[in-house]
Amino acid sequence: MLNSILQDNRLSPLFQPVVDLNGGGIIGYEGLIRGPLDSSLHSPIALFNRARRDGQVVELETLCHYTHVENFIQLELEGKLFLNMSPDVMVGRHSESTVPVPGQDAGMEGRIVIELTEGMGSTSYDCLRDAIARYRKHGLQLALDDIGEGFSSLRRWSELRPEYVKIDKYFVQDIDRDPVKRQFVQAMVEIALQANAAVIAEGIETEAELEAVRSLGVRCGQGYLLGHPSARPLREVEERVRGMLGERRKAGKSRPGRPAMATARKVLREVPTVLNTLPTNEVYAIFQNQPELQVLAVLCDGVPVGLIHRSRMLDRLARPYQRELYGTKPCAHFIENEPLIVDHNTSLQDLAHLFTEKNPHHLFEGFIITADQTFIGVGTGFDLLREITQMQMDAARYANPLTQLPGNVPINEHLDMLLEHGEAFAVCYADLDHFKPFNDLYGYRNGDEAIQLTAQLLSEHIDAELDFLGHIGGDDFIIIFRSDDWKRRSQAIVDGFAQACQFLYQPDHLEAGGYMALNRQGQEVFHQLLSISLGIVCMDGRQRLPSAQVAEMATAAKAEAKKLGGNALFVERRAVPEGVH
Repeated sequence: MLNSILQDNRLSPLFQPVVDLNGGGIIGYEGLIRGPLDSSLHSPIALFNRARRDGQVVELETLCHYTHVENFIQLELEGKLFLNMSPDVMVGRHSESTVPVPGQDAGMEGRIVIELTEGMGSTSYDCLRDAIARYRKHGLQLALDDIGEGFSSLRRWSELRPEYVKIDKYFVQDIDRDPVKRQFVQAMVEIALQANAAVIAEGIETEAELEAVRSLGVRCGQGYLLGHPSARPLREVEERVRGMLGERRKAGKSRPGRPAMATARKVLREVPTVLNTLPTNEVYAIFQNQPELQVLAVLCDGVPVGLIHRSRMLDRLARPYQRELYGTKPCAHFIENEPLIVDHNTSLQDLAHLFTEKNPHHLFEGFIITADQTFIGVGTGFDLLREITQMQMDAARYANPLTQLPGNVPINEHLDMLLEHGEAFAVCYADLDHFKPFNDLYGYRNGDEAIQLTAQLLSEHIDAELDFLGHIGGDDFIIIFRSDDWKRRSQAIVDGFAQACQFLYQPDHLEAGGYMALNRQGQEVFHQLLSISLGIVCMDGRQRLPSAQVAEMATAAKAEAKKLGGNALFVERRAVPEGVH
């Protein structure tokens, strides 16, 4: 049956749109395939399972690619064409120079994205990298499918450096109600940002899921809400979806400033050290005598120069003549890669970013931790991922559900940490004025949108590497500035608030500068448009005050700002009272 389907090309190509979640445009289509409608091989699962059983996967995938390209051109579709390809087929094609590159002879240069599917199978990373390099020379790009399914998908990401990563639909389903999934997706978005990859969220089926992935910074999306697979797909997203993607929905979660809490010491493991001149046989004996020992650090004149891994050394020495050849030679021969060396005070977030900037093998091989350039231990990628995941889960636990910004617990912890370390900072208490009458008149949905918009505005004017943004609750926010230009940033918030809020109001209310509505006594009075008040208290690092007292001082400064009226900034310039030392 499969032979006749392939010979007569009875495949049915479908296309599902991939949508830009910021502008609402369609950036391309994923090519999907179906067998004959009257056949037991109609579903793609049955079709490809039969092809694997019969050893005809290459023939089937090649025909799929040809069919998709041909129909894509006939339909005059715009944007990219995402074609699914398994690693074994990609490598097999690479080794056969007579096999054409998909779309090469069809005027599709620069528009084909190869979407790598399934696991690695028997394919090595070296072979796959060579194949991908060949495709890239022809203008094709790479996408990885089902990111997040397991450790292997993360390794493929770090090894292959794709232009696109597609987050598995498991993480998208119910993401609006699952804070753990939100944290995982946020982590993947941040890694993608460092790796210069565009993120595509698969399986978006509800408006709430769409809002959630957008708020996390996901750039593109795919799913039934945005467009079903079809032989004649949408040329533009439906009007109702465009409404969801409009500017009124743009306010969302920022990436809060990263508090310098957990450092590399959190993942430090003490291991033995050996000199780089020690004979290999003696290092071999150390591993033999300590079965639980997995890695040794190698020093030269007291300075760490590399790591030797138990499994690799023993495997290599088990080969014929290797003990005889290397046994008496220095163990430095078994340092395979230049090590990643970090100071013990490096934050875990900065450490995670290093893995994307440096060679990705460090994630699997581990790294050296030093104090004052002296070796103190090693860390592993597994331990780092575990700690960061735990930190993200803790952040989700205390995040404000509307903005996903850190709530009261992490705000207080961050204040305590800065006070304990004697760091200089400025606490900015931000509060909306006239929020209750706005919420009463326009409804809680628009009230929520005003709060989300405020969160977005604040996040745009902080330094995410230095400053911390938290949401106390309601329309109250806290910024803990460590950036030197905090006053300029604060003034920019005040200056930009009115413009950012314009679309929230009815035109006549905007023109009048307010609206008539009932006050708390049930009387109809004129209420002004929303404004923002910022009260700021500066700490020079010498005070030893409890965080509760600092919060009270910021609250008092905010009250003074409210007295000024309109969008206002008040900086407390009186001397801060000395605390108890």
